[in-house]
Parts: sequence; structure tokens; C-alpha cells
Amino acid sequence: MTDPDGGWIQAMREERYEDAWAIERAVLAARDPATRDDPRLPYHRRWVWDGRDPDGRDVLVRCYHGLGDTIQFARYLPMLAERARSVVVEAPARLHPLLRFAGVSLAAFDPAHPLPPAECDIEITELAAALRLSPRDTPCPYLHAAPAPLPDETIGLCWQAGDWDIGRWVPPELFAPIAAGRRCLSLVSAPTDLPVLHKDGCPFDLAATAAMVAGCALVVTVDTMIAHLAGALGRPTWLLVKAAPDWRWDPARRDSGWYPTVRLYAQPTPGDWETPLAAITRDLNLFREGDNHGQPAQPVGARLLG
Repeated sequence: MTDPDGGWIQAMREERYEDAWAIERAVLAARDPATRDDPRLPYHRRWVWDGRDPDGRDVLVRCYHGLGDTIQFARYLPMLAERARSVVVEAPARLHPLLRFAGVSLAAFDPAHPLPPAECDIEITELAAALRLSPRDTPCPYLHAAPAPLPDETIGLCWQAGDWDIGRWVPPELFAPIAAGRRCLSLVSAPTDLPVLHKDGCPFDLAATAAMVAGCALVVTVDTMIAHLAGALGRPTWLLVKAAPDWRWDPARRDSGWYPTVRLYAQPTPGDWETPLAAITRDLNLFREGDNHGQPAQPVGARLLG
């Protein structure tokens, strides 16, 4: 999404979705149709939707962005299935166990051999504008996983994000005060010296990861796929974000319009992870599952998983 003046970002953060969609459509109208799904560009830089109404059409949803983006916008697939003639989602195979919605067929995304165009092609992150539906119009949780049999009060920890933005990473040793004296679980694939379950790394299996997230009383994570997975599963999630995060998080807020169970902890200045992590450590002493998440308050040890 090209947004040189920041108007779209500001509209999204202020939840002025009609304004954001108007900006998206203006950008779309100004594009050269010959550059649509341009094979010369890397997938994450392509635009796919040509603006046509998906209602009553055979729709191919392409997942060209990251796993977190796909999980974030998967909330719209059930509504798309109600309005389209048919829906096929071309997504990485490892995501398929999480994307089983009525009326939605799944196809494995092979970057070397993408599916041919359908009557209406759309990238999954374009669904909100195409359907004119805000996050408030979608139920949450919208993903479901049977919880792994974890010990009571387990806190899932994720301190590492994708390599493309290492500014989202937190040095793992800064999580030591959280792990000290608490039962914690690593949701990072790499090994760690922290006193946590899965010291050798979380399995590289999204179904297994979803089960572990579903079994946690709380997830504390940086801005990565784990944050979206926990939010989509409706788990209490404390999210560490940069002082200047991307468009989906407002560092001036503590809540998120995308996920009711997410609480934001933003850096006060770039690079300062100590301040938000100190706030998390303090808040953990008062935490009860359901606090400030629209659920009945209950002691963590007596939580209901799922």
C-alpha cells in the first residue's frame, strides 16, 4: 500500500476505516493495470485486486505476505465465503490446519508455480477494503485450536521476530525477570538459556504452536506471527512494539482494534525495551486471566484453557 503522506496509516490507527478504504481505492485507480501481479516483483510487493466486487464470483485469495498478515486477515474469509460463488485460498501449506473455514478450499502456495488467475483475484490483506468490513465486523476469536496440556499458569514467551526487521527483536536476557520464579514456555524456534519449557526451541509446526498458544494463560511476545496467532485464538496477549511500529498498532494506545485480548507495551524511545518489559514484569504481579480483556476475571491457576 503506497501511502506517502501517512494518511492511510493515520486513518487505520484512528479506526476511520471508510477513509482508509477511500485512500486505497484512489491508489488502486491510479495504478497501471499492466503492473497487476507483476511477476518481476517479489511477491510481498505485488498488488493483486483490480477493484472488482467479489460478490457472486469465483475468488482466488492469494497469501503473498507473511504468516502473521495471513492470520490477521483470515478473519474475513468466512464473510467472503458467504458472498462469493466460490473461494480458494492459496496459502503456505503449514498454515492450512488453521485456515479451515466452511465454504473455503485450500491450495498450497508454490512460489515457483502459483495458481492461474480466477474470475476475481485478491491478496488476503486486500479483503477488508474489498468487502468494506472493519475488524469490528468480524468475530474474535476466529481461529480455534485444542489447547496443549500445559501446566497451570504457563506464560508463553516470544522475543524474536522475522529477520527482515530485527528492530522488533528483544534480547532474550531481558525476559529473564519474567521467567524468574514463573512457569514459562518458549515460543521461539531457536534454543535459549532462559529457564523455560522447550529450551531447545518451539517446534516448527503451526498446528503444534497453536495448541501451545491456546494452552497458555498469557502470551508475552514481540510483533511477529505469534502475536497474531495468540490474538486470533483469543488468548490474553501482551505485545511489545517499537516506538514507531507499523500501521496496525498505535503506540499511543494500550489496546488494539484488531484483537480485543491484546494489550500493547510500546517503547518510549527507539531501542528502549527495558521500560516496557519492566512494566510487564510489574503488571504480571497483578495479572488475572480475563483482566481488561472482556472476560470474567479469574486467578491464573484456575483458568479455563481454550
